[in-house]
Amino acid sequence: MYIPSHYQNQNIDEIKDFLRANSFGILINIVDHKPWGTHIPLELETDVDGSDILVGHIAKANPQWKNFTANTEVLCIFNGPHAYVSSSWYEEEEVPTWNYIAVHVYGNLQILTEEETMESMHRLVDKYEKNSKNPVSLKEMSPKTLRQVKGVVGFKIRISDFQATYKLSQTRMEDHHKIVSELEERSDPGSKGIADHMKGG
Repeated sequence: MYIPSHYQNQNIDEIKDFLRANSFGILINIVDHKPWGTHIPLELETDVDGSDILVGHIAKANPQWKNFTANTEVLCIFNGPHAYVSSSWYEEEEVPTWNYIAVHVYGNLQILTEEETMESMHRLVDKYEKNSKNPVSLKEMSPKTLRQVKGVVGFKIRISDFQATYKLSQTRMEDHHKIVSELEERSDPGSKGIADHMKGG
């Protein structure tokens, strides 16, 4: 993606933390000569050889998976908070803008075995159930229920490139305090999220 240099984030640890906290992304590849996207959880993990990977699954009814090949690069898009920034908050006249955080991840995809897919689903459910009032576990589900795994295709993506845009009014440092203050007065979570990031939180 296009990233002006002052908005580019090359801190890999920070990017990985972002991906762990914002793992619901969009998987994009080409299907019948057109871009195709599916909105799914894509979990950042480490492969047996220490490589960064994304792990996910889609329904077999989704034709996207039939175009998965080891030699084809896929794109995964992850969005963080975003907010409109009014130029009325600036000391000098300027046009309004939008602050946001977005990460693009590129890599080659490999289909998982049914056993590997089930293992990944256990990890996914355990991650998101751990703070539930009444957590469920796939270990406690009947074989009949777990047969649903036959209806999905699991995959892992060996990551070749991270691209991260953190557009947080870096070119308007003199207006930072006012922008943060105005964003914090809004009730939407995007504005509050951007304000927190601008404060370094």
